[in-house]
Amino acid sequence: MRPVRLIRGFLTVGGWTLGSRLVGFIRDMMIAAFVGAGPVAEAYLIASSLPNMFRRFFAEGAFNTAFVPMFSKRLEAGENPQGFAEEALAGLATVVIGVSVVAMAAMPWLVLAMASGFAQDERLALATLYGWICFPYILFISVAALLSGLLNAGGRFIAAAAAPVLMNVVLIAAMLAAYVQGWDMGLAMSWSMPVAGIAQAGMLWVAAARMGFPLRLRRPRLTPDMRRLLVIAFPAVLAGGVVQINLLVGRQVGSFFEGAIAWLSYADRLYQLPLGVVGIAIGIVLLPDISRRLRAGDTIGGRHALSRGAEFALILTVPAAVALMVIAGPLISVLFQRGAFTAAEVAPTALALAIYGAGLPAFVLQKVVQPLYFAREDTRRPFRYALNCMAVNAVVAIGLAPLIGFSAAALATTIAGWVMLAQLWWGTRDMGEAARFDDRLRRRLPRIVLASAVMGLALWGIEHLLGDALYTPTQRYGALALLVLGGMATYVLAAFATGAARPADFTAGFRRQR
Repeated sequence: MRPVRLIRGFLTVGGWTLGSRLVGFIRDMMIAAFVGAGPVAEAYLIASSLPNMFRRFFAEGAFNTAFVPMFSKRLEAGENPQGFAEEALAGLATVVIGVSVVAMAAMPWLVLAMASGFAQDERLALATLYGWICFPYILFISVAALLSGLLNAGGRFIAAAAAPVLMNVVLIAAMLAAYVQGWDMGLAMSWSMPVAGIAQAGMLWVAAARMGFPLRLRRPRLTPDMRRLLVIAFPAVLAGGVVQINLLVGRQVGSFFEGAIAWLSYADRLYQLPLGVVGIAIGIVLLPDISRRLRAGDTIGGRHALSRGAEFALILTVPAAVALMVIAGPLISVLFQRGAFTAAEVAPTALALAIYGAGLPAFVLQKVVQPLYFAREDTRRPFRYALNCMAVNAVVAIGLAPLIGFSAAALATTIAGWVMLAQLWWGTRDMGEAARFDDRLRRRLPRIVLASAVMGLALWGIEHLLGDALYTPTQRYGALALLVLGGMATYVLAAFATGAARPADFTAGFRRQR
């Protein structure tokens, strides 16, 4: 992938992911308005997280970590990539169906494993009911995740990036219908998940067929390719389990503080906006690209791809992190405070958002560094690093909860994110020049930090100038727009003035290739 194509890949996936996250943000605003941070909200958030947890565990995380590099190499060499993809689909579907049967039978215990604070509480019965409805989503979204990996490996990023929009659109439609028709809001939101999964899988199946891969269902077999896939995926499955345990610890801590699961979830969704737009876009584009360059022995190209990915990430996420920390209060107030989400919910949600914001660069840079391991089919070391982070996360979250309350869960996530990044970077020492940042990035990094600091000061000053306008119902939307636009303008000017970025960096991806 040539440099301009690489940047175009980042921008294409990032653009569609931004659209998806913005629609998702509208979804979250509606959830907050309709159910606030009460029992229905917390029960739904736990129930909907169950299939998503297993999805990340089996499909998007561990499975695609092994599948994408192997499929990319077969696609590049013309070694029957379609047959490999069909075998992988059969194996994945078999495992997911088995897990679904067990999970549906054990739903009340799964809910308690996620949030034991729900015991002897109305939230347990609600979350169990919602969980039974939501869980079949895992089958359809796992199929969609495999098809997304196939499309991304073939350089077809648009369909895979656009698919998540369907989930958000279906959920928004379900909430509007429930509001108009007087249906139970929690049930309507829960039923939207399997419906959305069917829509996503169907759309991606058609896109894969148009790409030339009309996958057929076949009987699962343990072929040599599948054995190799399992050998590579197994440590990633374990690593994915560690990540989910980290999330589980946070939810368990939150479940003992009334409203905390909702506060943490709303804050998580907001910081996931830049994480999804930048981090996930980079990870999607870099993994197949680095896999192909490794196969071709292109060390210089691999180093360039890594450095541009990191530069793209830092230019966008360092200022985003500063903004989330400096103006967390106005963001939460303007975006969420309405309907069932009252003024009392703003401060704790903003606190969680500011803590998550401090970890944003680490979460994104992990997406940049991890492809160096996965492209080499090395999933063992990331697993060991994840185990270390699990210990850090548990010690911080459980140890500090009695002292600082629910925010210990957010702080543990952020600290563990930086520990994971440090380990991943330290582990690249034996990967040679392809795993080293180039001189251009080393020159620009301190300038990016400086430009972001200037923007942070500007945001602080503008926030104080606007004062109560940010919290007055008739003025707060315009005031927040002024605050955000002022911060963006300051950052752009500071970035160009310090040399952290050039206009050409943002236009390269839109130039036509010759």
